[in-house]
Amino acid sequence: MNIKDTVKSMANVNIFEEAKVKDLFVGRPYYLDYDKAFLLVTDAWKEKVGGIPQGTFLLAFYANEADDVQECLLLRALKPSKLPTDNEVIASMVEYYKDNIKTSGRSNQLDDFTRYSFSFSGLECRILGTFYMDDKQNLSFGADVENYYSAHNYAAYKPMGKVLESIVNFRDGKTIPGGPTDVKIGKVRYSSSLRFQERQEVVPVYVSPQDFIGKRTATFGMTRTGKSNTVKKIIEATATISEKATEVLPIDYVKDDNVAELLDPFNDNGTLKYKVGQIIFDINGEYANKNLQDEGTAIFDMFSSITERYSVLEKDGFKVMKTNFYEDIGSGFELITSLLADESVDYIKSFLAIDLKEPEAANSSAHIRWERKIAAYKCCLYRAGFAVDDSYKVRFSGNKDLNLKCGGDPSKGITLEKACDWFTWVRENEDDDFFINYKKKKGHDWADEELKSILVFLTKKRTAKGAANCSGYKKLNPLNEYHTNTTKESFSQEIVSHLRKGGIVIIDLSQGSPTIQRTYSEKICWSIFNDSMNRFVHMMPNNFIQFYFEEAHNLFPKKDDKDLSQIYNRIAKEGAKLNIGMIYATQEVSSISSNILKNTQNWFIAHLNNDDELKEIRKFYDFDDFCESLVKYSAGSDKGFIRMKTYSNAFIVPVQIDRFSAKEV
Repeated sequence: MNIKDTVKSMANVNIFEEAKVKDLFVGRPYYLDYDKAFLLVTDAWKEKVGGIPQGTFLLAFYANEADDVQECLLLRALKPSKLPTDNEVIASMVEYYKDNIKTSGRSNQLDDFTRYSFSFSGLECRILGTFYMDDKQNLSFGADVENYYSAHNYAAYKPMGKVLESIVNFRDGKTIPGGPTDVKIGKVRYSSSLRFQERQEVVPVYVSPQDFIGKRTATFGMTRTGKSNTVKKIIEATATISEKATEVLPIDYVKDDNVAELLDPFNDNGTLKYKVGQIIFDINGEYANKNLQDEGTAIFDMFSSITERYSVLEKDGFKVMKTNFYEDIGSGFELITSLLADESVDYIKSFLAIDLKEPEAANSSAHIRWERKIAAYKCCLYRAGFAVDDSYKVRFSGNKDLNLKCGGDPSKGITLEKACDWFTWVRENEDDDFFINYKKKKGHDWADEELKSILVFLTKKRTAKGAANCSGYKKLNPLNEYHTNTTKESFSQEIVSHLRKGGIVIIDLSQGSPTIQRTYSEKICWSIFNDSMNRFVHMMPNNFIQFYFEEAHNLFPKKDDKDLSQIYNRIAKEGAKLNIGMIYATQEVSSISSNILKNTQNWFIAHLNNDDELKEIRKFYDFDDFCESLVKYSAGSDKGFIRMKTYSNAFIVPVQIDRFSAKEV
C-alpha cells in the first residue's frame, strides 16, 4: 500500500465503530479514576485476542448510552491486579492442591462453576487519555480524563489492525499521519516474546521528520540494541524530505516587507522551505565507512552526492580537519590546552593559563604586551616543528636599546628564527642593566608573567641562567599532525557553508583521542552555533541544521557539571530559536547533563541493564511503566525493540524499528 492509500485508509477509520468487535472484547473495569483503570479479564478473552502483553493498548468504551457519549478511554496494560475475590480463590486452590485434585487440563476434576471462577483475574491499566469527537466531528485526543462514569458502564477492547494503526500514529493537532512528509519507521511491538504477535496483522508506525527537525532527540540503550539503526533511519527520513525543499536559502540581510514569511522555515502546507543540513559526529566511524551491520552500506554511500566527510587524519576520500596554528590562534591554543590538560607540572600549567585574546587597540599598553606574547607563542610553534613559509615574519614592539642587544628591530618584521634568538636573549639575560633600570623606572618587569611563562616553554629553561631542564616546546610535538600551513578557508567555515546548502557532513572521529574528539566537536559546534546566532540577530533566515552525536557521553558535559555556557547546553536551550536540532545516542543516561535531558522532546529507549540508568528514565513522561520490561532483553530477537515518545505524539508507543538498509532506497 502506498502512502496515499495509507492516509486514505486511516482517515476512514472510525474507532468508535470498528474497535468494538465482539472477538476483541477483553473485559470490564471494576474500578476507575483519573489515572488508573482496573479490569476484570478472563483466560478465554485473553486467548481470543492473542494475549495482553505488558504495554498493550486497550480502548474502554462507555457502553450505557453509546449514541450520546462519543468518547473512549485509551488504556495501557501495566500488570496483574488483585480481585476482591482472590483470597477465596487462592484458599480454594490450596485445598484442591492438598487433596491432589487436578485443576487444569482436559481431565481436570473441577466443576464448571469453580473452573470458570478460577479463570478470572485483574489487570491494572494506566489511563493515557481520551479519544472523542469534537464539534466538527473530527477525532481528537486529550491526554487526560475530562469526566468518567461508573466503572460498570465501560467495556474494554483490544484494538488491532487499522484501528491500532490510527491510534499509534495519531498526532497532536488534527493532522492525519502518513502524509507526504511522514516516514515509516517500524511496526508496533509489545513484547520480546512473539508467539501471538507474529500471527497478527503488522501495524506500521510512522514518524514526522518535523518532530525531529529543530528539536532535541535522545536514543538510549545498551550497545548493539539498535540505537545507531534508529539514528540512521532519522537521518534517512530527514534527507528525504529535505530534497523536497522549495527555496534557496538567502545569504544576505532580509530587507523585504515580507520578512516574517522569509524567516519562517516552513511553507503554508507544512513542507520545508529550505533544505536541511545534517552533521554527524561519528566516533565509531560507522556512518562514514561501509560496515557489515548495515549490509555494507553507510550513510555516505546512500547520499554521496550531498555528503562531505572529514577526518582528523589523512584518509582517502576524506577532507582533513587541520588548523593553521599560526593564523587561527584560538583554535590552535585550544588544541594545545586539551593536549596538556592532564599535565600537573607548574611551568606547563602557567603556560596553559596565558590569555591570547587580542585586547582593544585603544589600550595601547595591553596591545603591545599581547603582540609580544603572540610572537613568542609562534616561536614555540616554530621550534616544535610546526611548518611555516620561510618568508613568514612576526612583528611586535621591542625597545631601541633592547633591539641593539637582541640583534634586530622586531617592529619592522623579523623571521621566526630571528625572533627565537631575540626572545632567547631576553630570557637568558634577565639581570641585564636594561631590565634592572626598566623595573626601577616603571615599577614592573619589562616581560610580564605570561610572557615569562611562554619564554620558559621556548627556551626549556625554568631559570634564566640554568641549563635546559624541561621539555618545553617539545610537549607540542604530538599536535604537528593537526597543523597545516595553508591559509585557505578553515574547515569549520567549509562545514558551515556546506550545511547551509542542505548538505550532509560526517565528522569521522574514530581515529582521534578522546581529547581530540571533544576539541574538534566543540570547535565545529561553536562555529555553526555562532553563525546561526549571527544570522538570527541580523534578520537572516536559518535553515534547519541537525546535529547527531554518537556515544554522546564522551562529548557532552557530565550530569554534575553546572556550566550552562558549554556549547552542548547552549544548543539544548537555545537551539530551537536558531533552527538547530540535536539527536544524541548513549548507553549512559545517568552521565548526561540534566540540562540537556530536560530540554529533550523526542525519546527512543531500548534495553538498559541497570537501575542507575532507569532511575533517570523514570523522571520523564510515563517511562516508569516500561522500566521493568526495559531491563529484560533477548540478544537474538530484541535489537531495534524500543519505546518511542515523539514531540507530536501524546503517549509512548512500543516499536520494532525497521532495519536501516540501502535496499529500501
